[in-house]
Amino acid sequence: MEPKFTKSKSSSPKSPTSPLPREDFTEAVVDDPPKFDLESYLSNYEGRTRFTRLYFIGTRSSYLATEALKLALVEARSGKDVKNYQKALEALVKVAPSETDTTLDKIWVEQTLKSVKADTDRLEHELKGYKNNLIKESIRMGNEDLGYHYHQIGDLSAASKAYSRMRDYCTTTSHVASMLFKNINVAVDRGDWLAVQSNVYRLRNLQFKPEDETKNKAKMWASLGLSQLATGAYFDAAMSFVSTDPNLGDNYKEIISANDIAVYGGLCAMASMDRSDLVSYVLENKSFRNFLELEPHIRRAVSYFCSSKFRPCLEILESYRSDYLLDIYLHNHVHDLYSQIRTKAILQYIVPYNRIALRSMANVFSPKDIMTRTQRVTEICSTFLLELLTLIQEGILDAQVDLERDVLISRQKTIRYGNHQAALDSLCDYMDTAHLHLVHLNILHAGLDVPDIQQSL
Repeated sequence: MEPKFTKSKSSSPKSPTSPLPREDFTEAVVDDPPKFDLESYLSNYEGRTRFTRLYFIGTRSSYLATEALKLALVEARSGKDVKNYQKALEALVKVAPSETDTTLDKIWVEQTLKSVKADTDRLEHELKGYKNNLIKESIRMGNEDLGYHYHQIGDLSAASKAYSRMRDYCTTTSHVASMLFKNINVAVDRGDWLAVQSNVYRLRNLQFKPEDETKNKAKMWASLGLSQLATGAYFDAAMSFVSTDPNLGDNYKEIISANDIAVYGGLCAMASMDRSDLVSYVLENKSFRNFLELEPHIRRAVSYFCSSKFRPCLEILESYRSDYLLDIYLHNHVHDLYSQIRTKAILQYIVPYNRIALRSMANVFSPKDIMTRTQRVTEICSTFLLELLTLIQEGILDAQVDLERDVLISRQKTIRYGNHQAALDSLCDYMDTAHLHLVHLNILHAGLDVPDIQQSL
């Protein structure tokens, strides 16, 4: 199913023009150990994103810092980006100065820089020759080779320009699609989400070959969903991710994995969709079900949410918070996504009740307060009470707190009350109309009606 491009239901999208800084990630250390194995996690990716993810984990996780940065050094040395190598080495020196492999390999740096310069000069010279010969296919391939080279050495701006120059020399639809996907890959690495969306919309207008259509559309929806997630459009992101064909598989490992599709799609859906949409778009979606099988805890969390079992749902999400805080695309949105899911759960929990004991609510949404505190939940220092008061003050929760009786009193009218009132009003209208008809019939039967003067004349 292809999503309709509508405005996000429950999020305020951020500007897609501000790039995600790759070097200066948010300085927030994650102390809890993640659930994933670093080697297994890394096997889901290839290309530059492997180093980016390793460096991010190494600078954010106190538990995996040394291991991740060592692997980042190995990854950097296997490529041609000297800046990545120097950056990873500086981070490793700060984290583990006593490690043996924290000395700058000047010989490798010098040799790599010479090799990079030689390759750059050669590729530019070859491209110049192709332009002189006016052979379109050779010019296209020359720009493609040059763009790939710039991408590998970390000159993303030059890579984007080289790939964009291919446009005038593309003669087939497959050439255009290849050029657009290469531009998307560079734009993702740059964090230029506006460019990602622009190239995706161009891809939508192409007629792919039958053998390439499924794979290309899957990559298209995955990259679009990633850009929508990055800009805070969670509903749109969820629709894009749940529309991604499972044939994506390992075909987009340079950007995103199938496991990421399941996690991003599930979290965005829970944060932005109501329960009926969650059932139809997520749980009963045969295509997306293939992704959920890779991350069964996301499927369980969605199922618990739809079944109003909010405590196990929130416990599952909380147990994976550390993993998501170490994700290069998800970490900035974990707080917002979790807050929206939690708020939706609280609102849904109180729907059947006019009043509900705060302790029973705290047992579901803040069990740690119940287990660690002997005081009343309604004490002003209770984090759960402060959370409820904040929701009330912001107009999200239409209720009031009775501190004396330790209850939450809902002020919202139930749907049943509205339906009953509408039925009674309809009954009264029917009785009034029937009474007027009977009076009119009795008047006619008694001959007391007044004839129309114009008709009598």
